[in-house]
Amino acid sequence: MTCQNAHAQEFEKKTTSLNTSTQKKNATSNSKTATSSISKTQKEAQAKKTDSITPKKKGVLEAIVYRKAKDYEKLDQKKKELTLYNEAELKYQDFELKSGIIVFNYDKNEIYAGRIKDSVGKLSQPPVFTQGNQVVEPDSIRYNTKTQKALVWKSRTSQGEFRIKADVTKKENDSVYYMKGAIFTTAEDLDDPEYYFKTQKVKFVPGKKVVVGPTNMVIADVPTPIGLPFAFFPMSESAESGFIIPTVGDNTRQGYYLQNGGYYFAISDKVDLTVQGDYYTNGSWGLRGESNYAQRYKYNGRVLVRYENNIFSEKGLPDYQAGKLYNIQWNHSQDGKANPNSRFSASVNLGSSQYFRQSANNYNVGSSMNNTMSSSISYSKTFETVPQVNMSLTATHNQNTNTKEVNMTLPSMQVSVDNIFPFAPKFGTKKGIIDNLKLSYNVRGENRARTKEDYFFKKEMFDSLNTGFQHSIPISTNFKVFKYFSVSAGANYNEVWYFNTTKKQYNPEKNKVEDIRVNGFDSFRTYNVNANIGTTIYGTFNISKDARLQAIRHVMRPSVGYSYTPSFEQYYDTYAIDATGQTMQQYTRFQGGLFGTPGLTNSSMLNMSLSNTLEAKVRDDDNDKGEAKKLMLLNSLNFSTSYNISADSLKWAPMRVSTGTAIFKDKMQINLGATLDPYALDSNNRRINMYNIDNGGSLFRLTSANLTINWSMSSTDPMFGGEGDKRNKNSLDNGGRGDDLFGQSMANNRNSMFNNGNEEEDEEKKPQTFYAAKLPWNLTFAYSLTYNNNARQNEIVNNSVMVSGNVELTPKWKVGVSTGYDFVQKGVTFTQFRFERDLKSWRMDFSWTPIGIYSSWNFFIGIKSSMLSDIKWEKRKTPDKRYNN
Repeated sequence: MTCQNAHAQEFEKKTTSLNTSTQKKNATSNSKTATSSISKTQKEAQAKKTDSITPKKKGVLEAIVYRKAKDYEKLDQKKKELTLYNEAELKYQDFELKSGIIVFNYDKNEIYAGRIKDSVGKLSQPPVFTQGNQVVEPDSIRYNTKTQKALVWKSRTSQGEFRIKADVTKKENDSVYYMKGAIFTTAEDLDDPEYYFKTQKVKFVPGKKVVVGPTNMVIADVPTPIGLPFAFFPMSESAESGFIIPTVGDNTRQGYYLQNGGYYFAISDKVDLTVQGDYYTNGSWGLRGESNYAQRYKYNGRVLVRYENNIFSEKGLPDYQAGKLYNIQWNHSQDGKANPNSRFSASVNLGSSQYFRQSANNYNVGSSMNNTMSSSISYSKTFETVPQVNMSLTATHNQNTNTKEVNMTLPSMQVSVDNIFPFAPKFGTKKGIIDNLKLSYNVRGENRARTKEDYFFKKEMFDSLNTGFQHSIPISTNFKVFKYFSVSAGANYNEVWYFNTTKKQYNPEKNKVEDIRVNGFDSFRTYNVNANIGTTIYGTFNISKDARLQAIRHVMRPSVGYSYTPSFEQYYDTYAIDATGQTMQQYTRFQGGLFGTPGLTNSSMLNMSLSNTLEAKVRDDDNDKGEAKKLMLLNSLNFSTSYNISADSLKWAPMRVSTGTAIFKDKMQINLGATLDPYALDSNNRRINMYNIDNGGSLFRLTSANLTINWSMSSTDPMFGGEGDKRNKNSLDNGGRGDDLFGQSMANNRNSMFNNGNEEEDEEKKPQTFYAAKLPWNLTFAYSLTYNNNARQNEIVNNSVMVSGNVELTPKWKVGVSTGYDFVQKGVTFTQFRFERDLKSWRMDFSWTPIGIYSSWNFFIGIKSSMLSDIKWEKRKTPDKRYNN
């Protein structure tokens, strides 16, 4: 850099002296001309006047010239040219130029750059012209530094995802280029692209747009009949509004269609809107609106509204069906730093129960098998008082898509006052029963409706609203006994307010008992006491510090609890169950309430549980310090049961046993559960007050059991020599699963089986050979077994296995399959085959579901680039829709 500055100073010094001599010659010439017309005095006066109003001429160069060349630098003061040869570099003002040869005429402010011949006579070192963010790589260039106009031959440049090559380019100014004989493509190799668009006229505005004249698409150097009279490509780095080209296709029951056509509104940097629609030749249509919004460091969200008017077959035919479907999704999340004391969030998914099964625009097996939709909108706030107060408001929605039942809370309110320690010391730790005595206050209010989908947000739904409040004051304390036992004891007071109750009354006309809704305020109060004692037992079996397995640690946590709730029979009434009125039955008017009912009988319950964990200490050969590592052998082994002291019979509840572990570096999860009943069954398969062992059986009777095994692995896992799982997860927007056990969605967004959105990064890591030494793959395995023997059925209710796998046979070929087998039904479950071919700038994929009610196939080929994503061809056969009224 010191050498370059020295050259620059020397060059500037010579140039300055050249400017001085030029100015002197001009002054002498003007003086001779003035002598022939005016007197000497007038000359002097005129000269003084001219000197006072005429600005001084600027130097030839307006900035320092930084230059470098490998072979030589030549300065010709007569021609006012600077020549740089071989690996030449020139920096002047706001541009940088590298080339084989550079000639700079600083009098005309023109620069020429071109290639030079190497030792074998081949032209090399083409110019690279950089100005701001624009980079041009031509064969030769001629550039005026003053007007900033340029002529470029065989230029190569890129803008966003586009790569452009032109025979001749004229740079009009900083923001406008005109090109002749140009091709543009998104292919990586501009000299040998897989495809390109050929045109004779291009207007290129960097960072804004590309406008072309008549354009023809060329694939593998073969011209195609695909062309346009003109085209406009927005190139702005920010989002731009524009039309969305629809997809053309057909299906057997709705005819030909145009899908996903519409308009994108780039409203601002914080919010956008996409409006799309579908039209089918049989009269079906659909409309969708999607908006994304975000405020940095505050919140972000997404709203999606979809509506479809579907018609199947033709009027008058026996299979004619019609229906309207809708779906609303809203996700909103708040930045944790926006407001630490209040938070608002939303996750909404509601609509027609059959939307994901009947939608003509979306097909996802996972969503078709999902039988629930749920939503939640919540607001929470913390009041920094003493004691602290927390408040939350939540509106929820739960919908069963099979029964079409809808449960909503509009809304629920929760207010809780933090724990108060009335006897705790102001300083120091709390010790003993009195110091740890604490109480708090909680209130919960709900407005809940249970209705059918047909009455959703109609009068019938609001008529069924149930409103109530529950106040609770828990009092508790804890302390240690015998040093190792932790004891907790407490009492709870509850008061429940209802604004509608139920009255049972016999109707002689209908000869049945009717439930009559009674609107009005009513309340009841309950209380209970409880106590619990538990401890933790540690056991370690040391083997040897030199062995691979050094020790095994067993942790047990036994616990015994007691709870007592008295009878609240004062809240119970009687009603006649027949016309005589002599047979009466008890009931409470609070039945069906939001927060339960008061108990009729005493409850004195003893609860027992035991939890176990098993852990191993093994030698870690990878640890330089020689430290051992812990390995979990058994995540849990839990036993739980209860004994009802106040019951007259069947005092013991069935024992629940559950265990679980994870192996293969936590890639395989195994969970097992069972229910053991100590009581026997009579001849009618009803529980009797006799132990099973006294009835000739075993100590416990196995009534149910379940086993699940899940195993996900891939070539990227460290245990297989990888660096971690980078599998792409299917979108859940359409109610599907996070894995591909039920195949991949045939939605309109085209996702690869392997990439995670970083296609360029993945491509760089791939070996550029026909066959990869390492085959990328992933595998998901799921097994489920359910056994039922509650009433001597002794049957396997469910016994099925599901497998999904993908493998990259070559760097360009990928295949995948999802399948399973049901051992109870003795048949193959959902099966899908997937094939994908990477065509460099293009991608082709095919998925096929050959059997079952979801039989279908889908073929797609299109350009990867998002800029040209509308250039595609897609053909599909969707499953037959089963419309339910």
